[in-house]
Amino acid sequence: MTVQELTNALRSTVLRYSPGERIPSSRELVERYRVSPVSVSRAIRELVAEGVVVARPGAGVFRAEPRPAPLPQGDFSWQEVALSAEAGAPPARTVDAAGVLTALALAPPEVLDLNSGYPHASLLPERALAGALSRAGRRPGAWGRPPLEGLPELRGWFAREVGGGVTAAEVLITAGGQSALTTALRSLAPPGAPVLVESPTYPGLLAIARAAGLRPVPVPVDEDGVRPERLTEAFAVSGARLFVCQPLFQNPTGAVLGTERRRAVLAAAKRAGAFVVEDDFARLLAHTDAPELPPPLAADDPDGTVVHVRSLTKAASPSLRVGALVARGPALARLRAVQTVDSFFVPRPLQEAALELVTSADWPRHLRTLGRELTVRRQLFAAALADRAPTLLPARLPYGGFHLWLPLPAHIDPAAFAAAALRHGVAVTPGTGYFTAEPAPRVRVSWAGAENHAQLADAAHRLATASASLGG
Repeated sequence: MTVQELTNALRSTVLRYSPGERIPSSRELVERYRVSPVSVSRAIRELVAEGVVVARPGAGVFRAEPRPAPLPQGDFSWQEVALSAEAGAPPARTVDAAGVLTALALAPPEVLDLNSGYPHASLLPERALAGALSRAGRRPGAWGRPPLEGLPELRGWFAREVGGGVTAAEVLITAGGQSALTTALRSLAPPGAPVLVESPTYPGLLAIARAAGLRPVPVPVDEDGVRPERLTEAFAVSGARLFVCQPLFQNPTGAVLGTERRRAVLAAAKRAGAFVVEDDFARLLAHTDAPELPPPLAADDPDGTVVHVRSLTKAASPSLRVGALVARGPALARLRAVQTVDSFFVPRPLQEAALELVTSADWPRHLRTLGRELTVRRQLFAAALADRAPTLLPARLPYGGFHLWLPLPAHIDPAAFAAAALRHGVAVTPGTGYFTAEPAPRVRVSWAGAENHAQLADAAHRLATASASLGG
């Protein structure tokens, strides 16, 4: 019996109980339905969320009181006019969160998750983070108002991580990488302006740009990152003054921008009088067999061309939403002003906890452990695919991050492949949302969200079966 089937059965039973009546214990439900305690726990959590039952610690689970009758359905048609009032001033703002919601969606328990934008909880330093949060909460002044730019010590840590002479005064603490990108795009380009983006690129970036009224212009990416000659053309044709890129372990391709291309990208931006927003989201996700990582673009940028984005979230916890923006010159003042208007500041207890974590002995140990596990998972998943569906493997495997950008036969639609994979119990991400123009037949998979190695190997075999069912 699946968790959903158990939930449905319990719901039907509990709705026959009187309000306040106690339902059978978890042990009784395990025996009655012949399911695991975990399945019972998940089903009860679902019924609590629905308001069917209430859980009282130490007492049990009880039939909830009936909810008040809902308000009558109103007429929302007026909102269509109000929300499109600026449609006559091109380009209109559009808020399309589909790509972000896909990455944040939790797969059902019976589905193997190759879609997640975050590592599985077993790969994260939860015990170290709990200790850091506990110590942070006891610091004098931990619950007071922080400086608007962020704690000086935390800004200093980020500055040292970037290197290249960056100082704490050039760092602004943000509520994670997504917030930092939002602040950067809203600060550096006016509504209606073009913004150059890699193609393919992170869907969350496209959502930010469109929500800000910007017009994303694609610049092709190959196995070595963005193509500088196409970037030069795009600056000239579009008149853009902003380019957003991921030079290290690009999402979704995993590409690393080489030395010569790094120089060419910065030169093209300087000729155009443009900013480069460097989203360095995966630097902490390097594999143990990775060669020496190139420094951030911001580390060799005395003129303030680069605005650097860094976050702790993927390597630490989805809920440790602490990141940084690094900028020089008047751009930093603009970024600070926009963030202050939007959110005032990042909560001090969260900053204190982040500082406790990254300055503890647990942090480098965790990063070494994470790097080893990501390496093992990459090798295991690639080997399983090579055994069952070698045509799905990309020509080059990344040595950082946790994504693979799988090629599909030209006749297979990515959405159809994702649907077939789901029918075989695996969640993957269609590649369509990573493009601003005509998409290539690709899907993105993540090997970090699976619970264990056995699940990962099983998922690769199921993907092979899904591909075969579509003639792949």
